[in-house]
Amino acid sequence: MQFVVKRDTLLKSLNFVQGVVEKKNTLPILSNVLLQLKNKKLSIVATDLDIIFYDEIDDVKIVNEGSTTTSAAILYDILRKISSNSELNFDLKSENKLSLKSENSDFNLLCLPTDNFPTFADEFEGQAITLNNNRFLKLLNKTKISISNDDTRHYLNGVFLHLTEAHERNFLTGVATDSHRLSSSSLEIEKTSDFNSLILPRKTVFQLCSLLSETSAQLSMHSSENKVKFSLGKMKLISKVIDGKFPDYKKVVPTTNDKNLIVSSKDFISSIERVASVSLDRKEGVKLAINKDNIQLSVNSANSGEGNEKIKAEFNSESINISFNSKYLIDIASEVEDKNLKMSLKDSVSPVLIEDKSDKNSYYVIMPMKI
Repeated sequence: MQFVVKRDTLLKSLNFVQGVVEKKNTLPILSNVLLQLKNKKLSIVATDLDIIFYDEIDDVKIVNEGSTTTSAAILYDILRKISSNSELNFDLKSENKLSLKSENSDFNLLCLPTDNFPTFADEFEGQAITLNNNRFLKLLNKTKISISNDDTRHYLNGVFLHLTEAHERNFLTGVATDSHRLSSSSLEIEKTSDFNSLILPRKTVFQLCSLLSETSAQLSMHSSENKVKFSLGKMKLISKVIDGKFPDYKKVVPTTNDKNLIVSSKDFISSIERVASVSLDRKEGVKLAINKDNIQLSVNSANSGEGNEKIKAEFNSESINISFNSKYLIDIASEVEDKNLKMSLKDSVSPVLIEDKSDKNSYYVIMPMKI
């Protein structure tokens, strides 16, 4: 196996591989990336057995076809340090030695034969759903903030994707919750019946976000009972889905909260960040004393002092005191696109609904803290 390829082209692909390959692996082959030359193209494959990343490079000069696997991390590190636009000459000298030459550099990389590399069937029935890249990336960014880290409830460790209908329009909706907060975001799609609701694992969500932010290729999604495939031009990401039932999240979305607070998103975030500076432990919570035309924010830390600040706001009810985890509040407020965010409250202990006027298809729910 022998080929010549541009450094920048291969590096871009290996950049995505880093997010898939696990650094510490019980199976050494899973730390490797598969390089395969056939049909005038170079295929790059990486997997952790739950996610498979696949890419194709056409712009490659093939001397001899063949395949091998070598350390994804080491190859990526070498390529990062080689100057841009260099030509890379790869030559497989023996089953376990791959030579890489570029300008004045000469490396010999250890390889493992491809026989041990996992193989996968890429079979999906039914129609793929075509999605708008930017909108789907936005949906993932808005929901991923609420993904749970609690392994005892594994079904909350991802984003629940399902079809919804409203005003005779069809949507793909993403929802995530860690039981302290919930995010929901939807994007309009063509009517389809070829989609099984699924829970997309956290790692896949983050990997997809990095792919979508780097490419503008057409995105399509194919789902089966236990897998989902995302295709972006020559790239494919196939992932297992979380086995489990996502809870009926609509039950916790408040519908009768009539105390409305409107505050500048930017001022609100800055103010929380400032008063929370006194707390080393961000879980201590920020107290909001909400009045007709202002909010008084305060953080009181037993170990490091207190911070207080007052900002302008509009509130259509009697004064109310309520406390939140400051990090959760900042995460949500940072995803609001409108210059103002709207909070609908009921009392100081019930769930609070946060809406975004600039994105009617997204909303957030946050539980108050008891301080």
